[in-house]
Amino acid sequence: MARLDILKTYKIYIGGQFPRTESGRYYPLKGKDKTILANVCLSSRKDFRNAVVAARSAVAGWSSRSGFNRGQILYRIAEMLEGRKKQFISELILQGVAAPAAETEVNLSIDRLVYYAGWCDKYQALFGTINPVASSHFNFSVPEPMGVVAAIAPEDQSLLGMVTVIAPIIAGGNTCIVLASESKPLCAVTFAEVIHSSDVPAGVVNILTGSSAELHSHFASHMDINALVYYGNNAAQIKLMQEQASTSVKRMFVHAPATAKDPKAQGPYQIMDVQEIKTTWHPIEQIGPGKAGY
Repeated sequence: MARLDILKTYKIYIGGQFPRTESGRYYPLKGKDKTILANVCLSSRKDFRNAVVAARSAVAGWSSRSGFNRGQILYRIAEMLEGRKKQFISELILQGVAAPAAETEVNLSIDRLVYYAGWCDKYQALFGTINPVASSHFNFSVPEPMGVVAAIAPEDQSLLGMVTVIAPIIAGGNTCIVLASESKPLCAVTFAEVIHSSDVPAGVVNILTGSSAELHSHFASHMDINALVYYGNNAAQIKLMQEQASTSVKRMFVHAPATAKDPKAQGPYQIMDVQEIKTTWHPIEQIGPGKAGY
């Protein structure tokens, strides 16, 4: 008798754990030769809500870490990804990516993580300012994380798209919930295993798999999401998400799917997209003629 392969069921990643979807639903993922590669969880609205709770609980701890420490952790993610390079290349090939392109995508993903690791302790110095004021005060404007960011990753870039979405969000001290590519989710789910073993605190990164058509409106309408990042070109989805995001005055950033492959897709401005500027006034105490103190 022919032996039946035992297909892996790829779980979602919420709060540092790997639960199955609460709905119990999954969909079979087929490779380029139409053979079934794995079973993938079809996340529900409840899964998304659980991820928001986990992300919110992690904001205070993650945002209070020094930029240098966050940079160390992003660099550690890159190290772990480098160590599992062959696995990610093979998963991309299974999903229909040519071997040279698969290796290029993994290398770009590693390099992008290292790039953002370097920015973690520098973007505030670049974008922060000391403002001139006509009173006895110092006036500082400093970028601070917005909080919880929801993101929908590019559909055609299993790994690089996921890294392009996550890295600038967490580099700036935010936490995130990311919906992976529906048609090419293998690398994204395996990337959750890398996150799990890379010193990233539970809840900072949460990864869901499933259908953007089912979940995009929940991403936009949830009242405890501070910003929304969308990689796609579905005009109907974009319009609905923009309308729903406006009800809670959350920012929404729309990027073309191919943007992730562009070297210009990385930069400190991607970090600043999900930052808000906090201005602080500090009085100057007059301690003598012509002298001032703090």
